[in-house]
Amino acid sequence: MTHDLEADDWSNEETAAYEAAIEALNGAVGAYSARIAAEAKDVPDAAVIEAARAAQGRLAKERERLRPADREQIAEARARYARLAREIPAGTRMTDPAEHTTRPGDR
Repeated sequence: MTHDLEADDWSNEETAAYEAAIEALNGAVGAYSARIAAEAKDVPDAAVIEAARAAQGRLAKERERLRPADREQIAEARARYARLAREIPAGTRMTDPAEHTTRPGDR
């Protein structure tokens, strides 16, 4: 993934913040995985599984859009995805994570 990023000299602070944002996003992906695993029962809810898999796909695309040098985007992503990762297991969030995405130009 990092091989696709633009060549740049990032500060240690930018690198750490970027890694923290990636970890938060990966935590949300993992929370959706846990929801999928929770459906491994006699009568799984196919809609829950489908929604979680779709959300994981959208989050993977969002991960590709993160730019280490965009401090505001990274800070927003870190907070947003940490919150999302907490909400998913609690059952409070199974909606489209697109409302949580940070796109270039979003401020």
